[in-house]
Amino acid sequence: MSERATFSPFWHRVRVMRPRLRPHVQITRQHYRGRRWHVVHDPSSNQYFRLSPVGHEFVGLLDGRRSVEEIWQVGLQRHGDEALTQNEVIQLLSQLYSGNLLSTDATPETEQLLRRGRERAGKKAAQQAIGIMYFRVRLFNPDFILTWLEPIFRPLLGRVGLAMWVVLVAAALASILPHWDRLVSGFDSAIAPTNWGWMLVVFVLLKLWHEIGHGVICKRLGGQVPEFGAMMLVLVPAPYVDASAAWAFASKWQRIAVGAGGMLFELALASVCAFVWLNTPDTGSLLHQLSYNAMLSASVSTVLFNANPLMRFDGYYMLSDLLEVPNLSQRSNQMMKFLLQRHVYRVKSALPPTASLSEAVVLLVYGVLALAYRIFIFFSITLYLVGKLFAIGVILAVWTAAMWFFLPVGQFVHWLATHQSLSEFRARAVLTSLLLIASGLLLVGAVPMPDHRRASGVIESLSRSGVFFHADGFVAEVHRRPGERVQAGDPIVTCVSDRLSAQVRLLRAELEEAQSRERLARTRNVAAGQVAAQYVASLQEQLAYLEERETLLVVRAPQEGVIVGGDLDQMIGRFVRQGEPLCAVVEPRSLRATATLAQQEAWIYGLSPDSYKVELRRASRVADIIPARFERTIEVGDRMLPHPALGYSGGGTLEVEQRDQSGMLAKSPIFKAYFTALPAEEGGDPDVLFTAGGVPAKPGERLYFRFTLPSKPLAAQWLDRLQKLLQGRARI
Repeated sequence: MSERATFSPFWHRVRVMRPRLRPHVQITRQHYRGRRWHVVHDPSSNQYFRLSPVGHEFVGLLDGRRSVEEIWQVGLQRHGDEALTQNEVIQLLSQLYSGNLLSTDATPETEQLLRRGRERAGKKAAQQAIGIMYFRVRLFNPDFILTWLEPIFRPLLGRVGLAMWVVLVAAALASILPHWDRLVSGFDSAIAPTNWGWMLVVFVLLKLWHEIGHGVICKRLGGQVPEFGAMMLVLVPAPYVDASAAWAFASKWQRIAVGAGGMLFELALASVCAFVWLNTPDTGSLLHQLSYNAMLSASVSTVLFNANPLMRFDGYYMLSDLLEVPNLSQRSNQMMKFLLQRHVYRVKSALPPTASLSEAVVLLVYGVLALAYRIFIFFSITLYLVGKLFAIGVILAVWTAAMWFFLPVGQFVHWLATHQSLSEFRARAVLTSLLLIASGLLLVGAVPMPDHRRASGVIESLSRSGVFFHADGFVAEVHRRPGERVQAGDPIVTCVSDRLSAQVRLLRAELEEAQSRERLARTRNVAAGQVAAQYVASLQEQLAYLEERETLLVVRAPQEGVIVGGDLDQMIGRFVRQGEPLCAVVEPRSLRATATLAQQEAWIYGLSPDSYKVELRRASRVADIIPARFERTIEVGDRMLPHPALGYSGGGTLEVEQRDQSGMLAKSPIFKAYFTALPAEEGGDPDVLFTAGGVPAKPGERLYFRFTLPSKPLAAQWLDRLQKLLQGRARI
């Protein structure tokens, strides 16, 4: 991919040195992409380095008697153009020396060890500071524990155990999927503050079991696990083990097995918890809740972290071994730096991290995806913490932004000012950098760009009446169904109530008896007749009330219009209570579009309706754009949705309360804005509103809104969105 410079201006510093490999160094042969490589391992520091066959031969000749110049000349004679260049030799010696794998006679051995130890400790502290959301603390050596556990798990660490694992997980999935609604409904109780303590305990224990999986499989395959510790995973404690000994395994499938071991153990335990959850009572059972916590923790942590190859957890190392591209993350960054140096700054001496075109493509694609995901996860975690713990979230956001973004900028400035590859044209490189920065700032901060915002909504009828049951009873007959047109007073469903009918019959019999007694009392005594008459009048009033209640068992349309709602035939035989909703009657010839806006979309209150354009698409015909115009907004947020179609159960995107049977109670307050179709003089249809492709709209249809705001620079748009997003998350 590039020409390698054979000579280096710094060669005189190393050419007479006579280094040698330390006797404790271990070297293992591996194969990547059909080529032989060698992994150098220092057991004392547990560090690993990968060498090409040529590099391995060079290192093998470092015996303390030959000078670096002599060994390099031998390599030139044997390998010609494939031999290491002087720059590559200097880089190789530097890495081995800093990794405490070489010894020289330049300084006393003790001083070398102490200085390198301090350098490694300093680098580790710097890495911990940069990754404050994922910093680690070493606790002890777990070798004696894993040595005791490995024989216990040995019968399961093979093909038979893998087959049993597949059967267990498949059986758990088959058993739990029919209870999906019940599973989802338990999420609210799992994240409730009263369950946080139990959730934390389950998470730590589950991750301890996860790390045991890594350690046991690594031990089973002949590796050592020298370190057990705790890491703070976004302020949540989690145990970890150092299973990096797997890097020296000759087989990539053994390395992948160690990487997958934690997830295999974790999912097996989650499968057992699934059966426990299914066979314990829903209410009042601590074991039931703990089992749910384990399933939730295993699924979320496995998908978002462990199995995700864009973060340096299990999935990353498995992907690296599967693609046979070691040091995937580090070399991806090197590839992007190389492309920047070679094609932007024209540094001819820049060396690519690989000479393979296919490997270069993998590195570039992974580098871009990992960078995008890093930005995404930074904002996601920051916004979540700001919403839960505002002060801590802001502090972590500022610190992480400084470490992840500002520190690389400082390193770039240092490279620009001091790197020897720019010595001949540093002024040009500085000018190029200034031009790129100025162009970026001009593009982002000064050039107006289209500003589009989006929201979801629903078609509503301006004339809408809810239909409710007015008496308790069982649904016996359905007269009209959704989509049918009714007149005011038309029956929709008829209910029956044996209790109410029995009360009416009993009261009628009592009334007849009371009337007979009244007639008899009038023939004997005037005063007795008056008392009996009053009693008859009270019974008549009670009977009239019950008969009125009996007529209310027939639910009638409150207005003229079309019935909308669910399938009414499914309600036959169901017991209903007074006040329970049945359906709605709407007038489809009088419609409006209602947009639902979150707090971060409250920009609509600060702009004049004439300053922006609104277009909408019906979910049933997304290819057709329908122009609309602003009518009014409701500036007070509430949680009641305008229609169930906007909630999860109706296919929408708004999260609703699981316990709300109507599906219209949102979890967070929303704001509503109303829009009408354009009048005839502006291109609208006065007879059929919101028509798309000749198909008229119907109340309850979901809509997608697209607002075109006045153009402004991207920086202003991003700051506005970020400000409103923080306000929505932090509720300020």
